Amino acid sequence: MYNDWFMEFAPSAFRNTRIETTRDVKAALRATGNMTNIQPAIFRKHPEILPTLRMSTCPPLAVDRLIGLARVPSSMVKRMEDEKALPVRMATADTDRELAKIGAIIQRMADPDIFVWLGREEPPTKVEIHRAATIVADRLCGAVANPIIRNAQETRQLAAIKTWLEARGYKQLAQRDGTRFNVMPTGTFSFRMNVPVKLEGGVKSINIPIDAVIMPKASRAGQLPIFFEAKSAGDFTNTNKRRKEEAMKMAQLRNNFGNKVRFNLFLCGYFDSGYLGYEAAEGIDRVWEHRIDDLALFGI
Repeated sequence: MYNDWFMEFAPSAFRNTRIETTRDVKAALRATGNMTNIQPAIFRKHPEILPTLRMSTCPPLAVDRLIGLARVPSSMVKRMEDEKALPVRMATADTDRELAKIGAIIQRMADPDIFVWLGREEPPTKVEIHRAATIVADRLCGAVANPIIRNAQETRQLAAIKTWLEARGYKQLAQRDGTRFNVMPTGTFSFRMNVPVKLEGGVKSINIPIDAVIMPKASRAGQLPIFFEAKSAGDFTNTNKRRKEEAMKMAQLRNNFGNKVRFNLFLCGYFDSGYLGYEAAEGIDRVWEHRIDDLALFGI
């Protein structure tokens, strides 16, 4: 089932993301004079272009490699990458000095096979700019290919759950209607709902995002809804790397709401006995998507 979906839909999901990313890369090229003017002022105005510039070099630069080559503070680079912003406590002159170092590395290592106009007098043509932007966008998407595919698959999985529930008379709660998970009306469901929990010590609180939260029709007053995480995997290796994520969520939920928490998996793809056994040992049950009617066994 996963393989059939991948062959039919994954290419278009990746391609659509690449088209959007290509537009962003073209904007970055315009901002930098097509890779001829990478000055601190450009980073000040567009700190979000750093990932694009990292993928524009030969070879492409990982975040830590850029930090090492430019000899700049890691906190500054990671803030630009993660928050699309510059440091707020660094003096302007110091910031500009570090940004100049980054710009110098990018310009020195700009890929001449992509930006064929560098070093010549004639400006780039529209065809050359589009080709360069597509290549850089492909590099950017390639670096996050698995998340792109997982997000598309998760969207499809939740749509399958929605169809199954609505066929049985369940109603979806409006997004952001303010209903908390523990006061959901019976016969309702919601997607990507935050469940607040306190960490050990009871001081700090965090929100745990749950893909699907379902309040069965036969629920009694005060009963918790059933939680489901939509998971897909194209190979066995990645699932074993990620299996602790669900176990941690289960532990946090139980620490806050007791052993009656029902936290389960909705699976499609490559999940082997090692992964399934690990989750089962934590009290986490599962439903295979190709056997979606097994949801009824949970009293839904």
